[in-house]
Amino acid sequence: MFAVSFEPRCTSCRPPHDGSTTTSTCSFPRISEGFRFLYILTFSCFQIRSLKKEDIDMAAPGHNGDSYEEALAALSSLSMKRSHADNSDKGDRFEILFDYLKILDLEEDDMSKMNVIHVAGTKGKGSTCAFTESILRNYGFRTGLLTSPHLIDVRERFRLDGVDISEEKFLVYFWWCYNRLKERTHEEIPMPTYFRFLTSLAFKIFAAEKVDVAILEVGLGGKLDSTNSVQKPVVCGVSSLGYDHMEILGDTLDKIAGEKAGIFKLGVPAITVPQPDEAMCVLEEKASQLNLTSSYWQVNLQVVQPLTARQLSGQKLGLDGEHQYLNAGLAVSLASTWLQQVGKLEVPSLTQTSILPEKFIKGLATASLQGRGQVVPDQFIESRTSEDLVFYLDGAHTPESMEVCAKWFSSAVKRDNQSESSEHLVNVSSGSSHDQFSGEENCQQILLFNCMSVRDPNMLLPHLRNICANYGVHFKKAFFVPNMSVYHKVGTAADLPENDPQVDLSWQWTLQKVWESLFHSERGEDNGESSGNSEVFTSLPMAIKWLRDSVRESGSATHFQVLVTGSLHLVGDVLRLIRK
Repeated sequence: MFAVSFEPRCTSCRPPHDGSTTTSTCSFPRISEGFRFLYILTFSCFQIRSLKKEDIDMAAPGHNGDSYEEALAALSSLSMKRSHADNSDKGDRFEILFDYLKILDLEEDDMSKMNVIHVAGTKGKGSTCAFTESILRNYGFRTGLLTSPHLIDVRERFRLDGVDISEEKFLVYFWWCYNRLKERTHEEIPMPTYFRFLTSLAFKIFAAEKVDVAILEVGLGGKLDSTNSVQKPVVCGVSSLGYDHMEILGDTLDKIAGEKAGIFKLGVPAITVPQPDEAMCVLEEKASQLNLTSSYWQVNLQVVQPLTARQLSGQKLGLDGEHQYLNAGLAVSLASTWLQQVGKLEVPSLTQTSILPEKFIKGLATASLQGRGQVVPDQFIESRTSEDLVFYLDGAHTPESMEVCAKWFSSAVKRDNQSESSEHLVNVSSGSSHDQFSGEENCQQILLFNCMSVRDPNMLLPHLRNICANYGVHFKKAFFVPNMSVYHKVGTAADLPENDPQVDLSWQWTLQKVWESLFHSERGEDNGESSGNSEVFTSLPMAIKWLRDSVRESGSATHFQVLVTGSLHLVGDVLRLIRK
C-alpha cells in the first residue's frame, strides 16, 4: 500500500487547569465572564485571519445572541432567492462572490491551499462527494466536505473529517462571518443570499480549519453557482446528467450540460461518467473550447466506468443501490487524481479487473450520506420487532433518479423479506419461535410522497409505479403529504400540530389525482372515483400516526415497508419524526 507522510500541524491550545481564559502559548484580553472559553480557543487555534479583540467580542453572547436558534433565525433572514446570477442586478452579479471572499479575509492563497475537488451533476453528485471524502480521509488527510441540501440540521452541510461541524464551532464561524458581512456590505455589495452565504461560510471554515482537501458539491448548475468562485481546483467531476431545475438551467439536456460544464477550468483535469450523447457532446465541446484558448494549459476530459464487484474484493459500498457503483467509479478517479497531484502518491493503474488499494475499499465501504438509499426502522414505535415499520428513504426527484429509486427499493424490500424469512426458519428449527411468517405475504409496501410544484408528477409517479410493478412490488397504499420544512425556520426541528386546517393541500390533491389515474388506467376504468388505496394527509405527523396505529392494530402480523421519496426535504422531515 501507500506510505503517506505529513508535516505536523501546530499544536492546539489547551485550556488551562484553573479555568481562566489564557494559556501559556496564546493570550486574549479578558472579556465577559459568560463568554465560553471555547469560543476564544477556537479563534486562537484555528487562526482566523485578521481577528482583533472587537471581532471576538462581536461573536460573543450579546452580539446577536449566542444560541443556535438565534443563529438560525439570522440565517433565515437572508434572501432565499435561487436563480441564475444576473449581471444587470448589482446585488446578484456573479462577481460579487469575490467581494464576499475579500470581506471575509479569504485571499487567493487561502483558497488554493484548500486543494479543492469540485463536483457538478444532476444525479449522484452528493454521493460521489461522500465517497471521495471518505477515501481521502482513509489516507490520513484532513478533509472538508460541503454538500446540499441539509435534511435536518444546517450543520450537515459542513463536514470536517467526516463529521458534521459541532454546534460550538458553527456558532463561532457563523457569527464572525455574519457580523463581518453585516458590517461591511452596503447598497453596491448587499448581504449575500442564503446559498451564497453558506458557501462563503464553508470556505471560511475550511480555510481556518486548515483542511488538506475541500470537496465541494455544486448547489445548482455549475457555471454560475457560488461554489464556482474557486478559481483553480485540483480536479473537477461531473456525475450523471438529466433533467432538473429546467426553469433555471434550461429545458434541454444540452443547455443543462453547458451549465454543468461551467466548472471546467484551464489546466484542471475533468472527469465524468457515461452520459447521454446530447450531454456528452456538450461536455466535450466545452473542454475543447477551453483548450483552444491556450496552447499550454489543457482540459483533459476523462470518462470513467462504474466499479465492479471484483474491484471491491467482496466489500459492499457504504451507500446502497446498484447506481452507486457508477458514483463510486467517479469518486475513485477523482481521489486518485488528487492523490497523485497533491498527495504526491503513486497510485497503481485502476482497471476494472484489478482490486482497488485497501484504503480505497475501506473509504468506499464506510462512506455515508443521509437520504440516499437509506433504510431506517421507526425508533419510536413500541412493537415486537424493528421490522414492523421500516422506512426506505431516497430523495429522488427527477425522472431518471426516480427510476433508479424504484429499482433500489424493489431490490431492497425483496432482499430484506428474504433475509427475514430465512432468519425466521432458523428460529423455528431451533425451537425459539412458533409464530408463523410467510415472507413477502406479510409485508405491505406503502408510498409516502411529495415533490415541489415545479416538478411534473406525470414524469415521476408513472416511472416509480411501473418499475416497481415490473419487479413484483405493488404499493398497498400511497400517501401524499406537505413537507414540514416549509412551515418553520431554516434548520429547526420544531414540532408541528398534527392537524393544520390552514395548510394548502391543492398540490397534494393534484399528486393523488395523478396516482389514481394510473390505478384506473391499469384496470381500464375511467370513472374518476377513488380507488381507496391513496390518501392525502394534512400533515406528515398524521401520516406517521396512521402507520404506527396500523402496526399496533395488526399485532405485528403485518410489516409495513414505507418508501419515502420525491423530495429530500420530505426525507429530512421523516427522519426527524422516526429517529431518536
